[in-house]
Amino acid sequence: MSVVRSLTALGRSLILALAISSSAHAENVFHPRFFDYNSNGIISRIVDFSFGWNKKLNDDQRSAYYQSIIHAVEYAENGEKVEWYRDNASGYSVPVYTWPKSNGYCRRVHLNVIAFNKQKAMSVTACYNNMASNWTWYSGK
Repeated sequence: MSVVRSLTALGRSLILALAISSSAHAENVFHPRFFDYNSNGIISRIVDFSFGWNKKLNDDQRSAYYQSIIHAVEYAENGEKVEWYRDNASGYSVPVYTWPKSNGYCRRVHLNVIAFNKQKAMSVTACYNNMASNWTWYSGK
């Protein structure tokens, strides 16, 4: 796993944030709701969580959730949970598998959030391209 750690850098968080905001409307990144409606892109589905009518994570909860995803994708070992707790919400992001690809590597990550007495979960794949210095997100791979 040292390859993953050696490939990561502090600047990748910014790259990840830029990749997310370029693939989804900026307001979606900062207003997650566990998608009760159809969303066009994978990034929207990752950060767009809804727990019912007018039930969404507050700013502190969204920030903790978002940071757990970034940390899990970039720094955590496979199987290492990156947990977060804010007010009455909690969750974790855990990378479960990492594999090399021609220009970088990919990571399968399980996401889990509990808020408003509801639990939501999903799995995503994030692939880092060393040549382009960016992340690409996939669902169902």
